[in-house]
Amino acid sequence: MTDIPHISVAALAQRRAAIQLVDVRMPDEFEAARVPGAVLLPLPELPERLADLPDGTIHFICRSGKRSLTACEYVAEHGRDAVNVSGGILAWIEAGEAVDTGTDAP
Repeated sequence: MTDIPHISVAALAQRRAAIQLVDVRMPDEFEAARVPGAVLLPLPELPERLADLPDGTIHFICRSGKRSLTACEYVAEHGRDAVNVSGGILAWIEAGEAVDTGTDAP
């Protein structure tokens, strides 16, 4: 198993504009609340869409950090750099950060 780096929601909030953030939750979860600018790629689709990920380090987020850690481990096994967002969207919301909702996703 690979050591996966983690980022706090506070650090994510400070650097969000420069980070490629992929949300691995399901579409209904993503529509309910997401980090602005996050891109949806449900975890079950990751193996077939691995080539669709942008170059560079990818930051993954989910509800609490477990699914995103699984995503990080998967892409790391395939030679990509990945960072897990500790605490997921729950920590993001608890920190009082802004969220987007609805179906108008990037």
